[in-house]
Amino acid sequence: MRRKLAFPVAVFCATVVMMAVQKPVFMTYYAVEASGAGFRGWIDVLWHGLTLDLTVAGYVTVLPILVTLFSLWLRLPEKVWRGVLTAWFVLVAVVTAVIFAVDIALYEHWGFRIDATVLIYLTDPEEAMASVDFWLGVRQTLLAAVYAAGMIWVYRRILGVFDGRPVGWRVALPGSVAVVMLAGFDFLAIRGGTGASVANVSKVYFSPTQFLNHAATNPVFSFLSSLGDRVDYADEYPFFEEPVRAAKFDALRGNGPAAGPTEPVLNTVRPNVVIVILESFARTVMDAEVGGEPVMPYMQRLKREGVWFENFFANSFRTDRGEVAILSGFPAQTRMSVMKLPAKSRSLPSVARSLAGEGYATSFAYGGDLNFTNQASYMYATGWQELVWQKDLRFDAPAADWGYDDALMCDWFADRVIALSDAGKPFLAGLLTLSSHTPFDVPYSKFDDKVLNAMAFSDECVGKMIDRLKASPAWKDLLVVLVADHGYPYPRTLTYNEPLRHRIPMIWTGGAVAEPRVVEDYAAQIDIAATLLAQLGIAHDDFDYSKDIFAPTPPRKFAYYTFNDGFGVVDASGEAVWDATGDRVVTATNPELLDVGRTMLQTTYVDIGNR
Repeated sequence: MRRKLAFPVAVFCATVVMMAVQKPVFMTYYAVEASGAGFRGWIDVLWHGLTLDLTVAGYVTVLPILVTLFSLWLRLPEKVWRGVLTAWFVLVAVVTAVIFAVDIALYEHWGFRIDATVLIYLTDPEEAMASVDFWLGVRQTLLAAVYAAGMIWVYRRILGVFDGRPVGWRVALPGSVAVVMLAGFDFLAIRGGTGASVANVSKVYFSPTQFLNHAATNPVFSFLSSLGDRVDYADEYPFFEEPVRAAKFDALRGNGPAAGPTEPVLNTVRPNVVIVILESFARTVMDAEVGGEPVMPYMQRLKREGVWFENFFANSFRTDRGEVAILSGFPAQTRMSVMKLPAKSRSLPSVARSLAGEGYATSFAYGGDLNFTNQASYMYATGWQELVWQKDLRFDAPAADWGYDDALMCDWFADRVIALSDAGKPFLAGLLTLSSHTPFDVPYSKFDDKVLNAMAFSDECVGKMIDRLKASPAWKDLLVVLVADHGYPYPRTLTYNEPLRHRIPMIWTGGAVAEPRVVEDYAAQIDIAATLLAQLGIAHDDFDYSKDIFAPTPPRKFAYYTFNDGFGVVDASGEAVWDATGDRVVTATNPELLDVGRTMLQTTYVDIGNR
């Protein structure tokens, strides 16, 4: 009987140890971020992470406890029990190893531990895999294989302790009581203790340094606990009672009454419009230099030649959210993507639909697959009349992982814009670049840093495209909006939720721009729609969240962004960042901005829930 009881205890303890091992591996992988932690930081990560490690171990131990209990009463061959347990342990090991390996790879780019968000992108596995370069895939596969093999080896050793032989009722009865008592302790581990608060990710948060909190988080728990989240959207972030929320948002809405007319910055009312969405063009990268040489010299030049928005921010950390913010003026979400909800996304307003209603021909181009994350569905539904992507293009060069590189696409797109201009009908043409996306494999060699090299390549491609357009007759009546889809964690020490991580460039250039200028007002991607339409003399009343940057205040000028489960707000008075995972204020140099962020986040989800 002693062996029977020892078996689930051994499973539990071994699982805790195997979960804890992930933490030093994670911190070693991200040695730069962990460099300031010191010995005490490493110990704190292990200690505080135990809460969720115990919870995961509790779940893993449920089946061994049940098998132990049933084996007391059911007279089945021992090999049957061992077969069930072996299958269970293999499943646990493989799932844990895959989650761990994927999580480590994603953290560099996402800035948070893996959760169910990743499933959004697995609906298009080929496109998702395009982010993985060959050696990264090999490395993470080896990591998963080694970790899974180690877990299976440990569990096989523990399985040797298992005793599945039947016993008489005189032994089975008290044995059952003992097993039930073990089950009670296991339940406490699953629940996260005896307190009112059950197990959740925030329970391991202990440090003002967010990286250490993330290092303490169990990725298996983070992923599995988020499955099924975000169903009742309207009640997702209940900061305020509905009348209070509505009143607060009325004071912030972009389509509220302005103090006066917009300030014109164009020399023509109805120019042809080009919107180029620049993959991962972070402001920190744009301003970076290597050995005194700028990483993005073309963007630096265009900044001086056009309208430069000094304090401009992305609304999110992913392309799909960024596109919706830019093209529909709709704020980004945290752990879900409205683009993946066609019934809701098609009801959004859009720049394309507004311009199409004014007689503009609308088309969008991308060198990859626009079916990824439902981009094509969203764009067709919101007024883009023609979509051109990889399947429609024929070049005498192979496609890269994500599709045709920016050199090919920018050259093709310049030809297309010139042809559209020659046709004589007003047009809106969009382009999404892709070469500055992981795995950053480009036919270019300027910097040793792979990321900066890819960014420099895309900068040159876009810059040469603009130069071609400038040399053509199309330039005279052209407005080109250059804006990033989101930022990038450069330098690597940049945390995922701080404002600088979300600061991006936006430049308006073209012959339609009256003169160069610098715009100091704080704004974000959601403000592009209203600002652009106002310059074209087109109503933007259906864009609730979009503010005309060139209109006198009100509305209040601020930049709002979301990350995995929280928000940030920045304006001339300061900043405020709130993290829902730890239910804490990360920073608030102006606490008033916390209410602005809460209002925007809650209203976004109420809006989604009501559509």
